[in-house]
Amino acid sequence: MSEHRASISWQNTADTMSYDDYSRDHTWSVKGGRLGIPVSAAPAYKGSEAALDPEEALVGALSSCHMLTFLAIASRRRLVVAQYEDDAVGMLAPNEAGRLAVTQVTLRPRVQFAPGAEVSAEEFARLHARAHEQCFIANSVTTVVSLEPVLL
Repeated sequence: MSEHRASISWQNTADTMSYDDYSRDHTWSVKGGRLGIPVSAAPAYKGSEAALDPEEALVGALSSCHMLTFLAIASRRRLVVAQYEDDAVGMLAPNEAGRLAVTQVTLRPRVQFAPGAEVSAEEFARLHARAHEQCFIANSVTTVVSLEPVLL
């Protein structure tokens, strides 16, 4: 087991807490305070376009976790991955209870193996299915995570 920590810091820069006036900008501090990440609400919710928003962070976390799990599985099978890219998309929509939630995330990993690595389409699909089953983040959320992998 392991423990993961994040500290969040926000300060009111307005004289009011009017919904239209208060800043959504804040900082995530991770790695014992050694890494600060500027975060805000999504622009649609009066946040800063220049900062990461929590919904993007969730999509990125799902994509990164899937990639890292895929790479670990490939390495155990002695399959050399030359390149891995993903253009993940998350959808914010009402869930079954009518509350806004990230209800769907689609991962679109494009994977190129090193020359000499023979991977069939079926094995490629199995590698991604196993990565999805073992991804810590995917196992932690109720969001539907879909895969559309492309073998290059």
